[in-house]
Amino acid sequence: MAVGEMGPAVSEPAAFGRPDRRPGTKQAQQAQQWLLTLLPAFPVLLLVLRLWRLSRQDMPTMLLLVQYVSPLGLLSALLIALVWAFPLVVLVLAVLGRLLQVSAPERFDPERSLLAYGTVRTPGWVLVAAIALATLTWQLRFLPLLLMLSLWLLALRTRLRHPERARRLLVTGLVLPVVAAAAILAWLAPAVPAALRQGEVATALLLVVPPLGAVVLTGPVPRPVAPVLTRTLAYTVAAVLPPVMGVVFLRVPLLPAVAVEVGPEAGPVREVVRGEAVTVTDRMTIVLDGRGEVRFLPNDRVRGQLLCPDPGRVPVSRVDVYGWHVEETALDWMIPRQPVGRPDPRCLGRVPAPGPALPGTPGPVLPGTPGPAASPPSPGPR
Repeated sequence: MAVGEMGPAVSEPAAFGRPDRRPGTKQAQQAQQWLLTLLPAFPVLLLVLRLWRLSRQDMPTMLLLVQYVSPLGLLSALLIALVWAFPLVVLVLAVLGRLLQVSAPERFDPERSLLAYGTVRTPGWVLVAAIALATLTWQLRFLPLLLMLSLWLLALRTRLRHPERARRLLVTGLVLPVVAAAAILAWLAPAVPAALRQGEVATALLLVVPPLGAVVLTGPVPRPVAPVLTRTLAYTVAAVLPPVMGVVFLRVPLLPAVAVEVGPEAGPVREVVRGEAVTVTDRMTIVLDGRGEVRFLPNDRVRGQLLCPDPGRVPVSRVDVYGWHVEETALDWMIPRQPVGRPDPRCLGRVPAPGPALPGTPGPVLPGTPGPAASPPSPGPR
């Protein structure tokens, strides 16, 4: 190269060790760091609010529960109650991120957009695992919504990876959604009129609208609309989902429901304490009763304990699809719960009545009650 000639300039972003000077990049990175820092605090906040509600907003009771309640039990209840939320968050954000990338690629910047950052950082096996988990844990009436999200994600990812293969785009963007929608609507056909007859319009819409909408977002939307649409939907999900998760978790039982029989050691049962077992020490049995009061029962007065079964959630809908209730999950269908028989009177807080005495056997004699009078001897055979 001669002296004075200009060589090809090296772009600044390509230089190693140089920070990105684009406007808004530093603020976006700070927002991502704040989000990743505060995200683990949300489950802790839910656990604290659950204990606060269980203690009826009484601080000494809450401190007692914190002392004795197992953290593993709290986390298990949180996981079981909110396992459905993980697939929803992953799939919705993945669909919105891919839609933004297909429609407006110049606005898809992982360094400035939290939506783009999460989309790039989510591998494909996580999406497959989220779909499988949702298939098992979502109720039947939400499975058409899962089908719609899965078809959207498949079509958008195919458009990104194979934009030049028109036949593959036609199959994933039109043929497959139409066939899947026809199959799912044919399977749900008996349930839709039943839901309308019962006045359950929301259930009917959940069964019909998602299959029909499976062909809506299989391709790009207008470029000016894509950033606003994806941002609005992402903010809506972020605003609605945490309160819904909190309401669901606040209704989950954390302690085992028990019925404790209390009475003198040599006498009958005087009282049945119905509540939730906190702990059992060497001298006391601590129970949180139905009024939110902590009962300290001496162990020498505890005559017996009974574990009361969980009756389960009362179903709201009466619609089913070939015997599969719309409020049941695939796990409920494959692994049915233990049937709950007639409730024990002690689980209702009632003192058990003494059992019937056997023929020829005198019943129990209470203190201060005269015993049965001796019957005269029967005359012998004449």
